[in-house]
Amino acid sequence: MVSSLLGISSKPQHTAMRRAATLVLLLALTMAIPTSAQDWANFDRYQEANAEVGPVPEERARVVFMGDSITEGWREAYPEFWESSDFVNRGISGEVTAQMLIRFRQDVVELNPATVFILAGTNDIAENLGPTTLQAITDNIKSMAEVARANEIDVIIASVLPASEYGWRPGLEPDIKIPALNAMLKSYAETSGIRYVDLFSRMTDGENGLREELTTDGVHLTREGYRVMSEIVSAALAG
Repeated sequence: MVSSLLGISSKPQHTAMRRAATLVLLLALTMAIPTSAQDWANFDRYQEANAEVGPVPEERARVVFMGDSITEGWREAYPEFWESSDFVNRGISGEVTAQMLIRFRQDVVELNPATVFILAGTNDIAENLGPTTLQAITDNIKSMAEVARANEIDVIIASVLPASEYGWRPGLEPDIKIPALNAMLKSYAETSGIRYVDLFSRMTDGENGLREELTTDGVHLTREGYRVMSEIVSAALAG
């Protein structure tokens, strides 16, 4: 019953060890949330929208995009990407990967997609909810991937976008930490048979920041930035 609540399938092809490991990770993270926090993971943000999502098409083409403000702003800034396919945007501005993991069942698994696209981690490095480690960020993304695969959802992990500095929280060296995190995510994807999309290499200015024409503030994207990202992601989904 607990595994059902967390969105973990009990299908025989998935080992009990994997289910148990994922369960421990999710429970540990849930217990770490302060009891006084109100909607810490932002469950309310998409509850009504989730209820309005229709049945999955016969070809199971639905893709859910999990992420932060970069994902959330994608639909408004570049609506063309969202018009022709069964794409569902579940980005929430400011969120870190721990929050995404907690709401993953509600905002991904219960929508029964064919694929989940995960673009996350920059807010963790920016310490939006306090200091963390690159390993902890990687573990949260790995846990999302494990829950998805246990429910027969294909996973695409995207590299974190380049950033040379965070204007709202300077001095945290994202130009060093983001490439290191991306190397960890790529390694995990390769060893796990998960698709990895390298946005970083196509969008960097060569000094681990975003190209000037792609960004409004060094972190968030212009329309041109979303156009480039949409082109890369469309090719990955088609492949």
